[in-house]
Amino acid sequence: MHERSSVGELADRLRQDLNRYSPGGKLPSSRVLVERFRVSPVTVSRALAQLAAEGLVVTRPGAGAFRAAARSVAAAAGDTSWQEVALSADGAADVVPRTVDASGVLTTLAAPPPGVIEFNGGYLHPSLQPERAMAAALSRAGRRPGAWGRPPIEGLPELREWFARGIGGAMTAADVLISAGGQTALTTALRALAPPGAPVLVESPTYPGMLAIARAAGLRPVPVPVDADGVKPPLLADAFRATGARVLVCQPLFQNPTGAVLAPARRPEVLRIARDAGAFIIEDDFVRRLVHEDAGPLPRPLAADDPDGVVVHVGSLTKATSPSFRVSALAAHGPVLERLRAIQVVDTFFVPRPLQEAALELVGSPAWPRHLRAISTELKTRRDAMTTALRLELPAFALPHIPSGGYHLWLRLPDGTGGTAQAFGSGGEQSLTAAALRAGVAITPGRPYFSAEPPAAHIRLSFAAVAGTGEIAEGVRRLRAAWEELV
Repeated sequence: MHERSSVGELADRLRQDLNRYSPGGKLPSSRVLVERFRVSPVTVSRALAQLAAEGLVVTRPGAGAFRAAARSVAAAAGDTSWQEVALSADGAADVVPRTVDASGVLTTLAAPPPGVIEFNGGYLHPSLQPERAMAAALSRAGRRPGAWGRPPIEGLPELREWFARGIGGAMTAADVLISAGGQTALTTALRALAPPGAPVLVESPTYPGMLAIARAAGLRPVPVPVDADGVKPPLLADAFRATGARVLVCQPLFQNPTGAVLAPARRPEVLRIARDAGAFIIEDDFVRRLVHEDAGPLPRPLAADDPDGVVVHVGSLTKATSPSFRVSALAAHGPVLERLRAIQVVDTFFVPRPLQEAALELVGSPAWPRHLRAISTELKTRRDAMTTALRLELPAFALPHIPSGGYHLWLRLPDGTGGTAQAFGSGGEQSLTAAALRAGVAITPGRPYFSAEPPAAHIRLSFAAVAGTGEIAEGVRRLRAAWEELV
């Protein structure tokens, strides 16, 4: 059994047993609990820590764990209805909205109920994360001289240099800022480059978290369609002319959700179009380290081919490690870097130094290339397992592009015919999402990936957040049952 579930189960058992002890009564020792429940000492320690956090037990070093005193009766809830007026007063005049829609982000962050297969996850399953390597890196980092002091505002020079080498071209450590994860870096970049009320060009479809950032900043996302070769240059040029936008946000490599890679012939065109428009490109290079085993040589980041400072590059370690390993880089040439730096300092001060030191330890260790090779092999295996299962169980679902990197597939649902017309018109994706959840599998509807009306109904399925290929096969079978329920 996985360690996390063992901790939860033991905490439940101990919680049930607390009534056997009077307040202040001592619980059995850790050694007794290890033998009684046949779990590890770490599991016992974590379960007791969980109960202590809930205020149910008190732990005393060297003495043991004791049942906490009875809690006092909570005070009666106050009247918070006045907040409805305060939060909405003059809201119509706000350039930057105070109400933020986080639903598109929460879809991939919220853990599904127990027993539900997670096809909606946005991160590697714990079995794929380099937990031992990260733990060792964090331990070594904590012992580095000055590791707990204040870091340079821009980030540790060695870590900035590592990211700069990964970008290539003329990028140097002086062009890089260390940020707290890709979402934070994207937020900083959009705030720096576009004033509230301005249009910002986005790929269609695109990452819902980026759309949420733009709207929360008071920006107007304008869609530019993509195909299997990435954003379409003629439509991009038209969008710049029609809107006067000064920013394009794109994912040239393994785009989310389509998995597309910007074609070699389009790369210089996209750069030229943006430069002619006097606009910046925010390059979200979020899954470069999740390449599949059968992929050919990867194209360089757009920033590597941009000496003129058109591209603001965002790269991150999070997707290839853990959702809690929030270390990323913002890279840019020219005066814009100072604006990025100023906004980041005001918003977050700096990324905690121990985490930066741990990142350096991790990427400099022999475990890092081994981890990347292992997930490259495993992601291809999982991708192939999911595509095979979908073709067998749900052949009506169109899979126009099979990516050679990333962690998900983008499927177009059948056009409405007969009894399915209503199901897969407006709200049809939500109907399938709800039916799938009832069947025991969590999926992501396609609508949140579009900034305007979508051309068809889609779903996104992740193959990285599940335990393995067996769970993928079972999840697709459950999805077929949900589909049959609707048709």
